Amino acid sequence: MNNFLDILPFIEDLAKKVGDRLLHDFEQARVAVTKDDGSLVTNSDRWADTYIKNALAEKFPEFGILTEESSRVLPDCEWTWVIDPLDGTTNFARGIPIWGISIGLLHRGTPVFGYVSMPPLRQNIYGWLKVPELQVQIESAAFLDGVPIHLSDWSPDPSNLNNYFFSVCSRSLKKMGRSKFPFKLRILGAASYNLLTIALGSTIGAVEATPKIWDIAAAWVILKAVGAVWMSLEAEDIFPLEFGKDYSDRNFPTLVVSHPPLLSITEELVKPFKSKP
Repeated sequence: MNNFLDILPFIEDLAKKVGDRLLHDFEQARVAVTKDDGSLVTNSDRWADTYIKNALAEKFPEFGILTEESSRVLPDCEWTWVIDPLDGTTNFARGIPIWGISIGLLHRGTPVFGYVSMPPLRQNIYGWLKVPELQVQIESAAFLDGVPIHLSDWSPDPSNLNNYFFSVCSRSLKKMGRSKFPFKLRILGAASYNLLTIALGSTIGAVEATPKIWDIAAAWVILKAVGAVWMSLEAEDIFPLEFGKDYSDRNFPTLVVSHPPLLSITEELVKPFKSKP
């Protein structure tokens, strides 16, 4: 593969088909059950997982697949799809229209292409990274519904952040032991979209305490493509992933900010992450 534009039409069509079905399900009665890890799952999650996995396997038979609901061990393949068939299941099950479909593509364990579709919001956010050894013929880029997105040239004033948003989840607040922030907080309930609000210019930073690889693989590409600062809150780097490893229970605590000057503020907020064993 030397041009991600070659796969984009197929992924766009796949996301639309799955999104249309999920929107139909969303308008009906939604029955959720609790998984062993305490999170919710619906029949819609399982249907979308199977449909996306089968479609990708048929179109790209030589590629591996890693998904939230079924295939959780990273196969030893040059290329691997990472799928979250329904990011924001709790929102979906409770009738809150912030949920989506996340599809990332790894090359030897590192994301290089990402597509996140948010059907209720009618937003499709995607991008890719230029990887020299792949001889990819296009530059790194990110888009919202076909329109290029970029972070603004902005110099934040650390003493005047009250009107800027910082996105967190409830688990992050608990882990940080914080009840007071120098921002207005927004908790959206879909990890990939929480992070992507930075690429969209809605927030200036975000933290996620317990995202899994299918939550972040696609978003990581898009945020890197727009030039956001991504920081793992663990000692080791996230990528490349390890072949043959089961990622069912692996969390990737993450801090992302839009501009480097914000790191000095936000790193102080997330110190409790690093103090945990």
